[in-house]
Amino acid sequence: MNVLVIGNGGREHAILLALRKSKRVERLYCMKGNAGTAQIAENVDVDYMNTDAVKEFALAHPEIDYYVVAPDDPLALGLVDVLESIGKRCFGPRKDAAIIEASKAFSKELMKKYKIPTAKSETFDSYDKALEYVRRQGAPIVLKADGLALGKGVLVCETLREAEEGLKEIMLDKAFGAAGNKIVIEEKMQGLKYDPGEEVSVLSFTDGKTIVPMITSCDHKRAFDGDKGLNTGGMGTFSPCPFWTEELQKEVLEKIMIPTMNAMNAEGRTFKGCLYFGLMRTKDGMKVVEYNSRFGDPETQVVLPMLKTDLLDIFEAVTDGRLSDINIEWESGACVCVVLASGGYPVSYRKGMEIKIGDTGDCTLVHAGTAIKDGKLVTSGGRVMGVVAKGSDVEQARKKAYAAVQNIHWDGIQYRKDIGIKYREG
Repeated sequence: MNVLVIGNGGREHAILLALRKSKRVERLYCMKGNAGTAQIAENVDVDYMNTDAVKEFALAHPEIDYYVVAPDDPLALGLVDVLESIGKRCFGPRKDAAIIEASKAFSKELMKKYKIPTAKSETFDSYDKALEYVRRQGAPIVLKADGLALGKGVLVCETLREAEEGLKEIMLDKAFGAAGNKIVIEEKMQGLKYDPGEEVSVLSFTDGKTIVPMITSCDHKRAFDGDKGLNTGGMGTFSPCPFWTEELQKEVLEKIMIPTMNAMNAEGRTFKGCLYFGLMRTKDGMKVVEYNSRFGDPETQVVLPMLKTDLLDIFEAVTDGRLSDINIEWESGACVCVVLASGGYPVSYRKGMEIKIGDTGDCTLVHAGTAIKDGKLVTSGGRVMGVVAKGSDVEQARKKAYAAVQNIHWDGIQYRKDIGIKYREG
């Protein structure tokens, strides 16, 4: 089969690397891709946010058998619906289901209605009413832009002044554009043993009838060591989560995952694809922090390398509604991804810096913001690449990743040195 993956970041490179292992894949394509995807797939220069252009391309290329729509924006736009309307087979939710990520207000109301555990919250489209509510509630408090904001639309405010400034930034200054026209304000959840709270990402495959959790991972969101600095799209990940147990998995399946799948069905918005659960362990049990309607980035970089089952087999089973027929298996051990970013990320940064790569051992370099210019590999984004290493445990994997990091250079390289060090039990 010929498979096209839509997107141009690290997540898409990681998906292509997993698909490349399939004996059933003949050719891989990536729209638009990056310098890393170009090494294993044919990059296609089409704007995937232009659904007419994608439709035109798909009609002109009948040799492509299957499409994977990976990023949140085209999913929210309804790209899967467009491709299915011309008879193309896809992995990814339709527009009516992708709203679970595209609108935080929708997802919070869904959880309230179906009694899925999450933080208490209120939604506002009026700045004055939101400000009044914040002053009444006090701090700490969490502000979330309703729409998509590249993983950066959440502000955790420790003081009332921070909350007032954050509210202005989101709703009046439009720091996240139209995503901030509506805002969700919620209580700050407390972790069971650690502060800030203990978060875990659990991606899942679902065809709307069956839901199968993948192995767990933990994301480091803040820009700097010790969880300091601004929120980013993710500065690194590791798998598995240290505090995850079979008991927690059972609790999450019964109280969160299956109820969410059933709730979406009840709303007439059947979700087929990768449903991502951002969760927190609290004294009151596991609670939902957020949903994503796709593979996480950089979670995918540590989850898919551990997958033993053919990814294309799983994708097609989801499309065909026969996920219950697939036995999904994982490798034992651990995986770590250290994200290398451009200096100044996530605020402002330069592009076009030449990347020099030495010996990286058996680590995998997952490209995100890279390009080829005048025959040289250069930076072309905020998060440039992820260094992915496997090991018998997280400590071994992180040592291998950081040893490889020492042999990668460009002007202004920025990365955290504490990826994989958190939530260590005992």
